[in-house]
Amino acid sequence: MCSRLVAVALLASLSAFLAAPAVRAEIRTEVVEYRHGEVVLEGFLAWDDQRATEKTPQPGVLVCPEWWGNNDYARSRAKQLAELGYVGFSLDVYGKGKVTTDPQQASAWSSGAYADVALLRARTRLAYDLLAARKFVDKTKLAAIGYCMGGTVALELARSGAPLRSVVAFHAGKLTSLGSAEDNAKITAAVTVCHGQEDAFVTAEEIAGFHEQMKAAKRDYQFLSYAYAVHAFTNPGADAFKIPGVAYDAAADRRSWAHMKSAFAEAFAR
Repeated sequence: MCSRLVAVALLASLSAFLAAPAVRAEIRTEVVEYRHGEVVLEGFLAWDDQRATEKTPQPGVLVCPEWWGNNDYARSRAKQLAELGYVGFSLDVYGKGKVTTDPQQASAWSSGAYADVALLRARTRLAYDLLAARKFVDKTKLAAIGYCMGGTVALELARSGAPLRSVVAFHAGKLTSLGSAEDNAKITAAVTVCHGQEDAFVTAEEIAGFHEQMKAAKRDYQFLSYAYAVHAFTNPGADAFKIPGVAYDAAADRRSWAHMKSAFAEAFAR
């Protein structure tokens, strides 16, 4: 009789356990205001609070935005990274509130950023340090990704000597060093460039120069080219800008994201 009662009790406990709702992961987000000198910058942090904790810190990934500024698209990529278990942080190189959909304004801002390489690298490194300081981030496993101008920014962060495991540049407009070619020797990351084969904004000379610089510095890199894809191929909203040579390509977007995940899996396993 006793054994039957114990069995019934155990069965009831098991049923209750199985019926209990599973703890669901929640993607947390935070707008992060920070300063570089007198300039206020605004970043966006995203993480899975069930995976990334002080006891189980996860790799951190910087997201370097397109020339439009730290907009919703850049932030959506940070959230996608959080869904993969990473801590995503989309950074700001212009200043709080500097987000636009006007190509002329974006061109002016990006030209100004490119003109001062030291400032660009310093602001990007500041975002790197902020991400690394989070207690739920594994500061030994950091990476950077970037889109269009942001791809260039991610490469420049690597050239600054920031300790990165991986850098992935999606349709970067400028591939060779904005500073000295010798800066490539400071790169610690495995570099992946995801390039649209029909990208009219990147010359054959620029691509050749990138290969030459990386080989001269004996860096670990791969250059992936997606047939038929043009500039900004990862952005579903690219067509709305009505800029010739700019368009979304779903296949190239999907494949390049998969290549990024593969690059991270290899880099973070070391």
